[in-house]
Amino acid sequence: MSKNQQMRKLEDFENPRIVPLQGTLFAASFFLMKLLPARFMLERATERGDLKPGATICESSSGTFGLALAMLAVQQHHPLLLVSDWALDRHLQRRLTELGARVSIVEVPAASGGLQRARLERLSAYLDDLPGSYWPCQYDNPDNPLSYGKVAALLIDRVGPVDCLVGPVGSGGSMCGIARNLRALFPELHTVGVDTPNSVLFGQPSGRINLSGLGGNILPANVDHTQFDEIHWLTPAEAYEATHDLHRRHGLFMGPTSGAAFRAAGWWADRNPGKTVIALMPDEGHRYVDTVYDPQWLASIPGWPNSVRDAPVTVSTPADPMPGWSRFEWNRRTLKAVLGPGDASI
Repeated sequence: MSKNQQMRKLEDFENPRIVPLQGTLFAASFFLMKLLPARFMLERATERGDLKPGATICESSSGTFGLALAMLAVQQHHPLLLVSDWALDRHLQRRLTELGARVSIVEVPAASGGLQRARLERLSAYLDDLPGSYWPCQYDNPDNPLSYGKVAALLIDRVGPVDCLVGPVGSGGSMCGIARNLRALFPELHTVGVDTPNSVLFGQPSGRINLSGLGGNILPANVDHTQFDEIHWLTPAEAYEATHDLHRRHGLFMGPTSGAAFRAAGWWADRNPGKTVIALMPDEGHRYVDTVYDPQWLASIPGWPNSVRDAPVTVSTPADPMPGWSRFEWNRRTLKAVLGPGDASI
C-alpha cells in the first residue's frame, strides 16, 4: 500500500454532513474539518519529496489541526511533535499523547504576537534540531485553502447554487478556499467571516483570545481579506450560548466555533429570506463536555449569560471596542484598504 493510500484511510471522515436547519439555511457539519487540509498537505508534501518516509512532522497547534495530524501520523508511521500552549484542552492533550504525539507546552507569550508567536519561535528551534523534519505550516501553506475545493463541489452537488457562506476564520483555509471555488460559479456569493474580539485577523487590537479555534494574534497568509463581504465578532459567552442553542434546537452537538457560525448565519438568513445559506461547522462537541457543555464551567465565563446580544451592533471600524456581538461591512477589500496604510497591525 502506498503512502497516499494509507493517508486516505480517514478520507471518509473528511466530508461534512449537510443538515437542513430552517428554511434555506443548512449546516455543513464536520466530524473533524481539519482532517481534509492535513491529509491534503501531507499528501502533496510526500509527492514533492518534502516529507520523507519516517520523517518527523512538526507543527504549532492547540486544537483540531494537531489532532488531525496525530490521527494521520500514526497511520503513516511518522513521529509527530506539536507545540501548543496552556489553552490546550487536557482531554485533547491526553488523546494526542495516546496517539504517540510529543506535545511541548509554551507558557509565556511573546512580547509581540502573543502565545502564537512564542509557539512559532519554539517550533523553529525544534525544526533546526531535527534534520529532515517537515512543517505543514497550516497558516501559510497554499495547499490548505486548495484542499477545500472538494467541499465546495460537495455543497454544489447537495444544495445547488449557494447565496451565502458563513464560517469561522482561524488559519483562513476553509472560508477562503471554499469561497474562492464557489465564486467561480456564483460570483454574487455573499461571505460572512466569523471572528472574536482581540483577534488581529480583521483589524482588532491584539489581546488575549479566550475562544479556541477562532481568530489569532498573528496574521496568516491564507487569510484572503478580499473574499469577505462582512465580518462578525462574537464574544466567548455569545459563542457558547449559540452552541447550546444549536444543540437544543437542531440536535447538533458541535464545538463553539460552530455555534458562532450558526448565530451569524441565522441572523443573515432571517434578513434574506429565500436565499440559500451554508454555515460551516468545523468539529463535534465531545472535547468540550467539561467546558462549554458544563454549567459550572460556564458560570465562570465573564458575561455569562447576561451580556449575550440578540443581534449584532454595526461598528464604524474594525478597531472599535467590541464588548458584544458586532459586525462590519468588509466589502471584499484588502486589510490595508479597510484599516489604512499607516496601521501598525498590517
